[in-house]
Amino acid sequence: MTAAPATATVPAATVPAAAGPATAGPATDLLTRLRAVVAAHPGRTAVQGADGSLDFAGLDRRTAALARALRAHGVRRGDRVGVHLARTTDLPVALLAVWRAGAAYVPLDPAYPAERLAFMASDAGLTALISADGAVPVPDGVPVLRPDAAADGPELPDGAHPLDSAYVIYTSGSTGRPKGVEVPRGAVAALVTALEQSGAYRPEPGVVGWNASVSFDASVQQWARICRGDTVVVIDEARRADPVRLAALLAEHGVTDLDLTPSHWELLREPLAGTRPPRLFMGGEPVPERVWRELAEAGADALNLYGPTECTVDAVTAPISGPGPHLGEPLPGVRAYLLDEKLAPVADGTVGELYLAGPGVAHGYPGHPGLTAGRFVADPFVAAPAAGGGRMYRTGDQARRGAGGRLEYVGRVDRQVKLRGYRIELGEIEHALAALEGVRAAAVTVHRSAEGDDRLTGYVTGTATAPVLLERLRAALPAHLVPAGITVLEALPLTPNGKVDYRALPLPAAEAAPAAAGGGGLDEQVAEVWRTVLGVADVAPEDDFLALGGHSLAALRVVHLLRRRLNVELQLRHLLDAADLAEFTASVRRAAEAGAAPRPALTARRAATR
Repeated sequence: MTAAPATATVPAATVPAAAGPATAGPATDLLTRLRAVVAAHPGRTAVQGADGSLDFAGLDRRTAALARALRAHGVRRGDRVGVHLARTTDLPVALLAVWRAGAAYVPLDPAYPAERLAFMASDAGLTALISADGAVPVPDGVPVLRPDAAADGPELPDGAHPLDSAYVIYTSGSTGRPKGVEVPRGAVAALVTALEQSGAYRPEPGVVGWNASVSFDASVQQWARICRGDTVVVIDEARRADPVRLAALLAEHGVTDLDLTPSHWELLREPLAGTRPPRLFMGGEPVPERVWRELAEAGADALNLYGPTECTVDAVTAPISGPGPHLGEPLPGVRAYLLDEKLAPVADGTVGELYLAGPGVAHGYPGHPGLTAGRFVADPFVAAPAAGGGRMYRTGDQARRGAGGRLEYVGRVDRQVKLRGYRIELGEIEHALAALEGVRAAAVTVHRSAEGDDRLTGYVTGTATAPVLLERLRAALPAHLVPAGITVLEALPLTPNGKVDYRALPLPAAEAAPAAAGGGGLDEQVAEVWRTVLGVADVAPEDDFLALGGHSLAALRVVHLLRRRLNVELQLRHLLDAADLAEFTASVRRAAEAGAAPRPALTARRAATR
């Protein structure tokens, strides 16, 4: 799985035209690069967080001490170490320490339900866990270390191999259980090198906003930039969730690069209006045509990045400029093929399934050899092993080659969806629903409740009620997998061959009736915003926002709309801390009586050049 080029060894007629350029050779391991940065710039800021900062010398000392502590507790090369930490400077310290100990990290998001964390910890076969509170139920005998743990001893040997595992990140699984994706160290090094060679990363050190959850593979592309000498600003949860505060943070620290989903950009664009935003790395979900056009016409410094977890974050990129949207071209070292069901290349303009090959291809799904064999298949267009293992990953994405050979996303061949940056297998949610008491059958789909707001919607048959089912799901699934609402039906609609007819499912129960009319007072205006954002027919003063299907992005939209309509200074906590609509409305009224407050001043930066 190296980056050595292979297309030259294959007759030109057999190689799909979308094969990407090759790199000059294997990328340098990121810890080797980090050691060089520490030696050359020990006093430069490496990590900035709400809890303080670390320069490269301090980062080196802390990661070495924690790595020795891991070794003292039995961690060895090839082991897996769970990391269960909040978004502070402790987080990158822990991730780097795991690498320095020779192991792979397994992110365990503190926001996930305990049941899911316990499954992941057991399934991954953890040798140790790094946690500030030890709240993760790990198997007996697994030591739990604090992030400030330290041990004396000599410097650890540098025995890393490109095929050693770097991390195991869990994604939604169609069989009803999350599945881990195991990615090698060489793949992460190749990703950073390819983004440098493509011009996505500037040669000089930048200031990178770490915005993605550590359990989301996009985080790797963000935090790992420490190893090339960039300063990483760890954006804490409170500021991630509040566009105004996030915009102020970007200005305060002079953030030059920010990775985010198009959905998140929609909320951040207004606070950044009138300033020159950082270079935007957009991924996690397709860029809507309206967003592409707006950014392109404004001359924004923005990139569209595409890639599945199984191919190490990013594989295809394009500047967001000119007509679009499109995926662009493969990164250096990546080979992208559009193939039919017989693995034959399709003609330009014809839709085919996208397969990816090159140094970023993951090892597979640990503990699932059959699933791995079905998705990671032999690459018939190269002469293995010269091409880094000769495997390619079947993405399940449909695409075509458009003008100039650019890849254009068309859709999926299965029922996987991307929602607010998360990859979701609808089958996993259906399995979880069907397993609950009182449910005979279940179906889950995506419904657009308002412009730009796609939401998971569940349908069940049986005796259970929607509120009870949602409560049980929240105890078992992460928030991004819990439907916004559940509709109870007498029977699920079926196709002639007896399968669920998803197109025939009715509107969610909350939207089947017309929205209630009301006056124009403040109470009604707040209620109307709730109805609009949540896509419900009516709301009552005692209704809870989260119980109605609200989530973090929906909460941001509520606060954003009320700021704009009422000219009041609201914070996200006003909504999330409120017990019900009545309490939140009281907060809005107090903010309105206090008068409008000026938004934080944002400092414009000079235009960046590629």
